[in-house]
Amino acid sequence: MILYMFSLILNLFMFNCWYLFQFMFSIVFFMFMFNVNINLYFSMIFYDFGLDYISFGLVMLCLIILNLMIVSSNLVKLSIDMNLFLSVSLFLSLSIILFFFSLNVFFMYLFFELSLIFMIIMLLGWGYQPERLMSGMYLLFYTVFSSLPFFLLILYLYSFFYSFFFDYLNCFSMSFLLYFIMMFSFLVKAPMFMLHFWLPKAHVQASVAGSMILAGLMLKLGGYGIIRFMYMFEFGFFYNSYVFYSLVICGSLIVSLICLIQGDMSSMVAYSSISHMGLCLLGLLSMNLFGLVGSYVLMFGHGACSSGLFCLANIFYSRLNSRSFFLIKGMVLYMPSISIFWFLLCMFNMSCPPSLNFIGELLILSSMIEYWGFSGLYFFFISFFGSCFCVYLYLYSQHGMFMYSFSFNSGFVCEFLISTVHVFMLIAVILLIDIF
Repeated sequence: MILYMFSLILNLFMFNCWYLFQFMFSIVFFMFMFNVNINLYFSMIFYDFGLDYISFGLVMLCLIILNLMIVSSNLVKLSIDMNLFLSVSLFLSLSIILFFFSLNVFFMYLFFELSLIFMIIMLLGWGYQPERLMSGMYLLFYTVFSSLPFFLLILYLYSFFYSFFFDYLNCFSMSFLLYFIMMFSFLVKAPMFMLHFWLPKAHVQASVAGSMILAGLMLKLGGYGIIRFMYMFEFGFFYNSYVFYSLVICGSLIVSLICLIQGDMSSMVAYSSISHMGLCLLGLLSMNLFGLVGSYVLMFGHGACSSGLFCLANIFYSRLNSRSFFLIKGMVLYMPSISIFWFLLCMFNMSCPPSLNFIGELLILSSMIEYWGFSGLYFFFISFFGSCFCVYLYLYSQHGMFMYSFSFNSGFVCEFLISTVHVFMLIAVILLIDIF
């Protein structure tokens, strides 16, 4: 599959390869889905790269989101830098997929940082406003500042175990310093409250493709890394998790309130991502099976849901040249068919029952209460304010007085396709998987 993706580079030298590249990239998804034999003892382990249950779902999410990202960037197809956009998308997808495949800590770190370079190129090259330069600097410096100590930690572990493979690295140290250095890098990517400031900056300035990748995939790198390193630093997690648990549980509550004062659609969805990824971190830090499974399910659900919301916000932006709540009103009259997708994705973002988010938050709630009984009260307020900003997002954009007095539908077929796939992922995955 990786060799097939490398062979797609040859397509990029063709003059007009947009639809061919899109079609061949879709084949990667079906190749991956139908060639993997899922049975009770599911593992596809090779020398440096492998696949198991944890990475399988995230690679599936990665391939779906990257397919939808290319479909949603149809305006790039008309520009002269089309081939450059496709090449950046291809190398970004390769670095993210190889990160999920890595069984080697050094390779994991390498692809972890490589994805950042292509993400910054996409942000600077196809962003909307001139402020994207400052957003790229925030993204670069936050990640570099957190990842250099992590690289030193990897070398420190190698000096003890003489190996970079996950199977050989079992660190029984309860040192808070080692735990902090290991967590700090992933908490910036997740991101945790107080390390989150780069995310709204990057989301507001990025193109729709950049926003979909940031929300759907880049935030999952932090959660996946914590899952992998949790088994290596088991004692460190057990003794020191309460520090970050306290910060994350207060931070998620504060960010839920910050969402209610946003005037920009992309900024609100970006802050809601911080709140939801905070719940994922709480599930992981509780060191519980329900918390682990709930965080994994919520990561998948959040990737589909927030990616869809960014795509819908871009549909409005392409018509009205604005994402401000003060200007966008009464869109249910202007685009009635898109309104149902806004309703479904806003409801799923606040974890209504038919969605993956509901199951994930239910499992996380049980693990949080088991870890610390009083955290159920915090969860109630986080969930309540999360519901408030989802209702606020839907009502302010869809209802009210629109500037025109007539009603018509101006949605394109590809926009309905993208919205339908996002909603389908959130509902159908429950019917296809056995969560327990």
